[in-house]
Parts: sequence; C-alpha cells; structure tokens
Amino acid sequence: MNGCGRRAGFSLLELMIALGVAAIIAMFALPAYRAHVAKAHRLDAAAALIRAAQFVESARLSQAASDAVALSAGMDQAPAGGVPVYRLALLAESATNGGYAIEAVPVSPGAMKDDACGVFVIDATGLRSNRLSGSAAPLDAAKSSACWAGKG
Repeated sequence: MNGCGRRAGFSLLELMIALGVAAIIAMFALPAYRAHVAKAHRLDAAAALIRAAQFVESARLSQAASDAVALSAGMDQAPAGGVPVYRLALLAESATNGGYAIEAVPVSPGAMKDDACGVFVIDATGLRSNRLSGSAAPLDAAKSSACWAGKG
C-alpha cells in the first residue's frame, strides 16, 4: 500500500468514459471498413475478369476453332485463392458480345450478394457492364463505370 492509503486502478466512471469513446469510434469506423472491403472485392472481381479475358483471348489464338475454351481452376473465382466472393463464368457467343462474354456473379450467401453493382460482365469487344443479380437489364453506363472503378 502507498502512503496515502489509496489503491491504484480505474474507477467505474473512468471505465464508462473509455467505453463510450470506443463505442463512438467504432460507430464511425465500422461503416468505413465495410465500404473499404466492398471496394476491394469489386476491384478484385474486375481484375479477375480482365485476367480471364486475356486467358480466353490467348487460348482462342492458340487453339483450333472447334476447341472449346474453359476457365481453369483459380480463373473461375475471385479472389483466385481462398474463399470465393465472385464466381466467373464464360458465356457463349451472341450477336452482340463479339465472340464471348465473361461474368462475375456474387457468391450467395456471401459478402457481396446484395451489392448494388451486382454482376460484372466483360465481353470480347471490351465492353464492361454490370447488371443486378436477378435481372438481364444492364445498369446505366455511369453506374457501371463507378462499379468497375470500385466505387459502386
């Protein structure tokens, strides 16, 4: 014991003030953290689509016209390693996609399943777009551009 007869430690009031400050900091930090993680997932999906498009273009140049191109393991998800947040799929040729399209669909259930950017799509012409998961209609060009930049 020290000479004053007081014990060292925190009072209940000091503890409550410290918890209150921590709660206020967490109230602002958590939404910012979630927005940062969503941006990182969007950018990862965009990068995975670009890598997949490069792979498909290379495979189409080196294979005979009759050979089917398929995305290899690791190329079929974003991120390439670990738990997938997006699944990539190679779509067949249509009148508008220039030979193929690749889409990145949010995994359900998952961190991005209800994301405003929805499904990322890139085609053989280089056109980048987004559509909502349950819809075939693309998002407007400004919204898609923001999604591909990670902003969503």
